[in-house]
Amino acid sequence: MFFLLSKLLDFLLLPALWLLGLLLAALLTRRPARRRALLLTALLLLVIGTNNALVNEALLAWELPPLTLRQLGGPYDAGVLLTGIGDGRKSPHDRVYLGRGADRLTNALWLYRAGRIRRIIISGGSGLLKGARGHTEAHELYVLLRLAGVPARDILLEERSRNTRENALYTKELLARHPDIKSLVLITSAFHQRRALGCFHRVGLRPAPFPAGFVTTDRRLSPDYWLVPDADALARWSLLLHEISGYVVYRVLGYA
Repeated sequence: MFFLLSKLLDFLLLPALWLLGLLLAALLTRRPARRRALLLTALLLLVIGTNNALVNEALLAWELPPLTLRQLGGPYDAGVLLTGIGDGRKSPHDRVYLGRGADRLTNALWLYRAGRIRRIIISGGSGLLKGARGHTEAHELYVLLRLAGVPARDILLEERSRNTRENALYTKELLARHPDIKSLVLITSAFHQRRALGCFHRVGLRPAPFPAGFVTTDRRLSPDYWLVPDADALARWSLLLHEISGYVVYRVLGYA
């Protein structure tokens, strides 16, 4: 039930849906004053929603900042790589499709090759309501790491979790079978780190955060950064609203 409700919340927090609702209400109302108010609200939402600078500044305030290898320290016994970067809706299903956030995988591989983590734990089942995958996303990322030359003995899989809370719970269960793993690095998207760290702390794990998969850019003073509309900004507002609401819900429910 929680999984289904979270998907419904994602849908309701889409700024594009709000914009469509305002325009539809303006079309249906018979009161000119109300129509003007609805259209002005829709215009304001469109201006704010497509402003690249505003959403970038908001995301910069929310994302955890990047770390250098020196700042991370180590080596750590393992890095926990959270999934949520694949797309099982695309066919043919004889390959792995990666979307936004694929830096989670490349950063985990980078840390492994740099000797900062000795093993990689991949945590994640399927986040689809009706899965099209023949394998879990953890298994798909396992295949990519193997193709990149990571030995099978250095990869552990947790394939049951469907959300961040379960990532933490089932990773802890896995670690109970591997008492030699004592120090961890948590590798997930920068915007997701706050909620993920909260969940891992709640179950008694204290990983070092390593943000990846940034959706922000460095600030710029150029006019195009502040003034030119960007349709992708609406998607990033949706991402930020989803993550902030998820963090609040997890805190209220005691998951983080």
